[in-house]
Amino acid sequence: MKVIKSATLSSIDATVVDVESTFTRGMPSFTIVGMVSASINESKDRVKSSLLTNDYKFPPLKITINLSPSELSKKGTHFDLAIALQVALFNETKLFFDDIFFFGELALDGKIKDTNHIFAIVLSLAKQGELKKVAVCKESAKKLANIPNIEIFVVDNLNDAINFVKSDKKEQFLYQNEILAYKKIIINDETYYYDESYLNDFSDILGQDMAKYAAIICAAGNHNFIMEGSPGCGKSMIAKRLQYILTPMSLEEILEKAKLQALDMLEVDFKPIRAFRNPHHTATKSSILGGSNSMGEVALSNNGILFFDELPHFPNHILEALREPLEDNKILISRVNNKIVYETKFIFVAALNPCPCGNLLSSVKECRCNSLEIQRYKNRLSEPFLDRIDLYLVMNDSFNDNKNIVSSKELHESVINAFIKQKQRGQKELNGKLSDEDIKKYCILDDESKQILEKARINYCLSFRSINKVLKVARTIADINNNELITKSDLLKSLNFRRR
Repeated sequence: MKVIKSATLSSIDATVVDVESTFTRGMPSFTIVGMVSASINESKDRVKSSLLTNDYKFPPLKITINLSPSELSKKGTHFDLAIALQVALFNETKLFFDDIFFFGELALDGKIKDTNHIFAIVLSLAKQGELKKVAVCKESAKKLANIPNIEIFVVDNLNDAINFVKSDKKEQFLYQNEILAYKKIIINDETYYYDESYLNDFSDILGQDMAKYAAIICAAGNHNFIMEGSPGCGKSMIAKRLQYILTPMSLEEILEKAKLQALDMLEVDFKPIRAFRNPHHTATKSSILGGSNSMGEVALSNNGILFFDELPHFPNHILEALREPLEDNKILISRVNNKIVYETKFIFVAALNPCPCGNLLSSVKECRCNSLEIQRYKNRLSEPFLDRIDLYLVMNDSFNDNKNIVSSKELHESVINAFIKQKQRGQKELNGKLSDEDIKKYCILDDESKQILEKARINYCLSFRSINKVLKVARTIADINNNELITKSDLLKSLNFRRR
């Protein structure tokens, strides 16, 4: 019995699947077993058509295809190629494909197509060390070529695949791996990539110097950031431009972003620009937090930005459920038959108005809200939720005093310099995601700063979490200012960004 290797996706991780077959005498039939989905069952007609179109006789036997392990639920049209090869080669003996995985959906004429799951599956198996060689169509190969340490063989149609399996000279089908053509920096033997094409530029924003400075801190240290201000003062503009000045990405992060794009049924790209997710406040809890069979916005924004515009209009149960992923950088989805952990190392950015009508801080329009309405509006955000926020900035709407214009390129340079400082210290995580132990190791204060922090702790009744947030922001400010230790100036600026 021949075994052809393929795989299936369970949530975001892949599991190896052996495609087995038997051909026995009896009433001619074609059955696929092994807890298969409708998409796999439909492959029977695609396989038949592909074989007959390419002059292969469909054997008049009782054909049973088994996808093992049988207790694992399987889905996806990428099993077509492996199933078709089992049928086409049922009487062949000299075959060479023991360690090669096969993925591809078949067209009715035998052409092999790419599917969204293939990239995610191959990346997952390559990380696990299960996969070293894979045979796919050229469209899939272009995406997979960015994954290191695997051999990719190109088979564009069923005839190519059959010839490939029979051939003992596989080199002629080999696809050359590609190298990302972006600017890069090498720190401690690790390569990081970044892009200098700014689709939305900070030069469009007049004034708001403090907000731009907060944006640099947010981007350089991966700090959660809330902006409060009147409508039109530039909150959303700043949030949408943050994506392009974030820190450089490692190859692993670029591949992980591409994997999430594939799982979200989006066009996969390998640009070193981090994800930006912007759900509407009417989104459901499952669409934001995810479920056992679907990823939510918090998982899809991993290593990127999750932006909530009009923050108080999001339901309270969603905001409170964000407390764990904001603090632990992961979320556990627990169901009766399934438990899945998603990484959530995103930067949480939000914008809100100071009152229901939005004009409380306006220098032009008069606020129409009474004190009770304003208090109810602000009470939608709980203290435990706000305690997870590193930077809280109240913005004004006056542009007459300051017409200072700064480009995204200038801000990005400051971010990259601070990023280099963090990585040269040996940090695995950026300042905003440091653990309690790492805070003690990297967030070192000078003597004057220690006294100021102690006074702030007493005067402002700072919790242990709040103190850690202040220290992490101060560490990023010190990196931007090129200071080895956190100075008095760095700490005071950090305290200035605490919510009052």
